[in-house]
Amino acid sequence: VMSKLVGIIDANGGGFSELGLFIRRAVGSHPCWLSSLTHSPRSPRKAWRELEESIFEEFGHTCELVYRNRRTPQQREASTGREPCMLIDDGGGHLSMVVDWNDLELAAGDVAKFRQILRSKLMMY
Repeated sequence: VMSKLVGIIDANGGGFSELGLFIRRAVGSHPCWLSSLTHSPRSPRKAWRELEESIFEEFGHTCELVYRNRRTPQQREASTGREPCMLIDDGGGHLSMVVDWNDLELAAGDVAKFRQILRSKLMMY
């Protein structure tokens, strides 16, 4: 069974919430360190898509992004109060935090820096 990474965005999904995120991204304000990595003002960043591809090639993990209000009960239990973060799902229903908000803040919107942080965490996992 393949493991996957689940990025929990520290914002709610839905029309008004997503419009607010779009506006904040457009003016360069990111309320969530994960969304600063994953999205440009209009679409997912090319650098993030390349990161997802490289993580799949190296570790075999797929990546999924989930808004805070769209988490499964298991994702909610593993991440509530610790958003934004990235969880790893072992494919058997067990979730562990692999990247916390401190790691995301350290990357400061730099996908290359985040790639180093994520790879080091996954190598230890």
